[in-house]
Amino acid sequence: MVIMTLNCGSSSVKYQIYDWDNKTRLASGVVERVTQKGSAIEHEAKGKPEYKKEHDCPDHKEAIKLIMEAILDPEYGAIKDPSEIKAVGHRVVHGGEKFASSVIITDEVIKGFKEIAHLAPLHNPANIQGIEAAKDILPDVPHCAIMDTAWHQTMPASSYIYALPYEWYTKYGVRRYGFHGTSFLYTSRRAAVLLGKKPSEANLIIAHIGNGASINAVKNGCSYDTSMGLTPLEGLVMGTRSGDIDPAIPFYMMNQTGMSPAEMETALNKKSGVLGITSKWVDRRDVEIAAEKGDQQAILCQKIEAYRIRKYVGAYMAALGRVDAIVFTAGVGEKGPITRQMALEGLENLGIKLDPERNKASMTRNAETIISTDDSPVKVFVIPTDEEMVMTEDTYALLNNTYDVHTNFTYSFESPDYVNKDRLEKLPKDLKKWQGLDKIILNKK
Repeated sequence: MVIMTLNCGSSSVKYQIYDWDNKTRLASGVVERVTQKGSAIEHEAKGKPEYKKEHDCPDHKEAIKLIMEAILDPEYGAIKDPSEIKAVGHRVVHGGEKFASSVIITDEVIKGFKEIAHLAPLHNPANIQGIEAAKDILPDVPHCAIMDTAWHQTMPASSYIYALPYEWYTKYGVRRYGFHGTSFLYTSRRAAVLLGKKPSEANLIIAHIGNGASINAVKNGCSYDTSMGLTPLEGLVMGTRSGDIDPAIPFYMMNQTGMSPAEMETALNKKSGVLGITSKWVDRRDVEIAAEKGDQQAILCQKIEAYRIRKYVGAYMAALGRVDAIVFTAGVGEKGPITRQMALEGLENLGIKLDPERNKASMTRNAETIISTDDSPVKVFVIPTDEEMVMTEDTYALLNNTYDVHTNFTYSFESPDYVNKDRLEKLPKDLKKWQGLDKIILNKK
């Protein structure tokens, strides 16, 4: 059974083609700059050369057509006929309180997504456009929606209710929802395996650090608190998002400059964070290079980002009481040793002891590693996330009537014997590149 997953952003579409029967990824890739000039696809199929092509994609439907063209290509593709795809799983960033778990998409479900689109105006409209486009192109297969917010439905009211007029919650749905749920679900389950515990026994702090970044306190295997809020703007310093600020700042700046609400929203979401501090860069690798050359804004940016992470780690340790492990994941979390080191510096008194050499060696997306010292009371893991695997498993389970909310559902990757075949095949290249990596890999097969 072949399952396709689609992650439609405002200007990109990520995808994966997965062979469920053989438990292997057939193809994956991304179409960048959707709705903009210079659209292009980067595509990789198992055992085939990488494929890149520029092609204008004025909308998501055109982007999905381009993806279908790539996966069906005789030379670069992964399947021979569209009929091989038996289901499509879609990422939906915001499910609100209405959608607390993954669902099969119907016209009524799409209507429900549109009704709550205002809760994530930068994300949900693109998700909906992608769903409607994919249903037009693949009308004869079931489509499923996997909500980013579903994982956080276990948070207690003391974590998700803001100190605002209560009517704002009851009438307008203003509360903390949290995001990156599929990533937190996957990494929490894998962390439990590495600890030799049942998921319900594990207390974790998981830092998903990428262009978008958030941190999650996991208590007894469930989300207890998280840094993102009503929208993905709150919390950590991100690529272009501010994260936590004094809420009076927007009013102050609007009065000072005459900025409109729309302009302020753009400034906070697209002109702040790493880009705002450095005035130049979004990619942390660019910031690292500049910092090494002595650029003071780049150095300041690193310190601010790391300090924000460290504050949340300390707060969540207090909230959880007992922490078994700190987990880093996503692009920077998986391949950013400088960020990891700076974020955990000075926390030895809290039982977090980072091993500098292990931390430097952990530079792979193809293995799970430990970067804490052997005597560290709190373990520090780097676990490459796999949101597509969660989406694929939820889709398969929905079609087979075996799906349930994550507190009652067992995923394949919860098994100590689970192996990601594709990552295992790519690991040898990383082992040759990064000295010491072989010594810190966990759960070796």
